[in-house]
Amino acid sequence: MEITLKGDREFEEIPSLKNKALRINLNENIYGTFAEIGAGQETVRQFFRAGGGSGTIAKAMSAYDKDFSDAIYGMEDDGRYVTEARLRKMLAHEINLIEERITRDKHPNKMFFAFANTVTTIDFAKQYKGHGWVGIKFQIEPDQPYNDIVLHLRFKENDARLQQETLGILGTNLIYGAYYKHHEPKKLLRYLYDHLDKDQLEIDTINFSGPAFKNVDNRLMSLQLVKNSMTDAVMFAPDGNNVLPARVLYKKNILALRGSFRPVTKVNIDMFQKSYDMFIKENKVDADNTQVVFEITLSNLRAEGEIDEQDFMDRAKLLCSLGHTVLISNFQEYYKLVEYFSQYSKNRMGLAMGVNNLVDIFDEKYYRHLSGGILEAFGKLFFKDLRVYLYPMEDEDGTIINSENLKVHPRMKELYKFFKYNGKVVDITEYDKSILSIFSRIVLKAISEGKPGWESMLPEGVAKIIKEKSLFGYEAEEVVHKNS
Repeated sequence: MEITLKGDREFEEIPSLKNKALRINLNENIYGTFAEIGAGQETVRQFFRAGGGSGTIAKAMSAYDKDFSDAIYGMEDDGRYVTEARLRKMLAHEINLIEERITRDKHPNKMFFAFANTVTTIDFAKQYKGHGWVGIKFQIEPDQPYNDIVLHLRFKENDARLQQETLGILGTNLIYGAYYKHHEPKKLLRYLYDHLDKDQLEIDTINFSGPAFKNVDNRLMSLQLVKNSMTDAVMFAPDGNNVLPARVLYKKNILALRGSFRPVTKVNIDMFQKSYDMFIKENKVDADNTQVVFEITLSNLRAEGEIDEQDFMDRAKLLCSLGHTVLISNFQEYYKLVEYFSQYSKNRMGLAMGVNNLVDIFDEKYYRHLSGGILEAFGKLFFKDLRVYLYPMEDEDGTIINSENLKVHPRMKELYKFFKYNGKVVDITEYDKSILSIFSRIVLKAISEGKPGWESMLPEGVAKIIKEKSLFGYEAEEVVHKNS
């Protein structure tokens, strides 16, 4: 055992890897297959070393050769091997073999599992650090339907052997967690990093399914990944499911809108539509290869210092129901968001934002931690093929503020002019002037206080969703009257 002082596991004894594997091995009812491709057989090695594995390890295999792997699991339509689809085929195939070959008459109390991974480690040039899919399909009661935990990881270490060892530790933590922490999925998630450090690997996608996880919302679990600093960002598709950011953003033109979206208003949608219309007319932008992302930073999810998970769910559900892809990130500064996108695409990018956001970008206080200060940040922000689409703001006296008359700090004037007159900042001109006075905070206050009229400030259909799902503290009229 070792004592940790990290986070909410303060002074808690963490079982050693050997003890975790041994506890699995000594449970006479846990029985399954290990199928590992791409980085050795590092997970099953932990269980062999722990001892007592003869009653647990049905089979350990590693179909390294692609032709042989295809003969076992079938060919993938895209010809790739390190994919979620490949991993799920492996899990299903190995479970089917166990069910076919081990009779329930002889082993009525066995809880079957299949553990699998398909990964690629760092290349010889050390330019691509590697990534992989890891998963387990398992039972927690004999003859019950199976549960799945599937995750995607990115290696951070610069040595293939170290990456292999890291994978083995993660795999052991996953199997142990599946059997002994499935009733506490948030803890299971944190315990995946037992005996690991966050500079060894990043987990950027995870999905739980099956009867053991019937009450688990995978969007909330993804939020935990960002909240626990396991990854910098997670993404949800319009259907509300977690998706791998790399798959969505790879080689795409990207247009991003940052906001609180609490709730999404007519202004947000007008900004999106008008900036999108301008973006797809740009050179080197293909509408069929363009991905729009609605991004919410972690700081925008905090209420009085803590993340309000229900509030987060309300925003995610609403945006997804409107057909948008949502990114939750811990990037406070815009240049970090652009750097993140640049991992996956070198194509043209756009940022749609309001006047206040742009003014904040030119505030030096956000860049004091950088040795090169604001110039370093702007080099990272505008070095890529990026353009800012600026949505105007109406001042208290009715003046429309845009890129021509906004005020930045006097020391930043010349820097701002440089980017402005080099075409990096362009005004959205075809905006709806009648909605400029709409702000999310006003709508939210009206909803929580039961005041009328807020519905007209939202895009068509949004108010109906808020009422039907009781989002953002909305209470039906009859409830409000009853309590008043």
